[in-house]
Amino acid sequence: MALIVKEAPAKTILSKSKVYPYAINPYTGCQHGCSYCYARFIKRVTGHKEPWGEFVDVKVNAADLLRAEIRKKKLARVWVSGVCDPYQPLEAQYKLTRQCLEILAQNRWPVTVQTRSPLVLRDIELLKEMSRPGGAPRSASLPGTGGLAAGSQAEAHLEVGFSVTTADDEVRRLFEPQAPPIGARLEALGELHRAGIRTFAMVAPMLPGADGLGELLAGTVNYLLTDRLNYHYADWLYRRYGLEDKLAPDFFEGTERELKAACEKFGIAVI
Repeated sequence: MALIVKEAPAKTILSKSKVYPYAINPYTGCQHGCSYCYARFIKRVTGHKEPWGEFVDVKVNAADLLRAEIRKKKLARVWVSGVCDPYQPLEAQYKLTRQCLEILAQNRWPVTVQTRSPLVLRDIELLKEMSRPGGAPRSASLPGTGGLAAGSQAEAHLEVGFSVTTADDEVRRLFEPQAPPIGARLEALGELHRAGIRTFAMVAPMLPGADGLGELLAGTVNYLLTDRLNYHYADWLYRRYGLEDKLAPDFFEGTERELKAACEKFGIAVI
């Protein structure tokens, strides 16, 4: 698989989001190329003809745009990122996510980082600094968290989440072969958590083997998010490997019950 990389200046970087008030996507496209990824819809907007996972546009002016735009926008939580992995391999070279985080930190904006990549550990000192009490005004708390894990979560200035869709790395190889191994993600989550950074795991979609995550996540996360989030892009893989039963409502409901029971045992909030 040949990756097509293009340095493409963007027109804007601090975008409105339906999940959090804002999102920053320093890249268009994602090297991880997960088979089920909802973000492939972006091709309809950008006009890319290449298969998902085989192109990345690098928004080389992301930091300059953010410095200008942050002065004009009302302070609110920023999601890094929504339609790409901010720590995909190219980030090691371009450091756009790092630059944007530094600007957000300087301006005391609250941030939710979401990734699959242990590359996030490169920035652990910056993330620790952003996590310290007093980093963000109380008015910048997480949106819509009234009934969610109360107190510190609702006021967390910074949190880092990992997408962890299964406990079985063989399943990971089927559905997300270019993404980091499950074990590496769990180790990174644990290191961030031990450093005092608020962490979470996003189990979406719930792939076969997701029911084994509860015990593996013990001591690594403050809370867990679950969602079947299946947009049917990967249905062909379920059929190829005889996993159609893992698309049935019974599978999702049973997996969610098992995860919640395991997380309750280990003191992990489930949202």
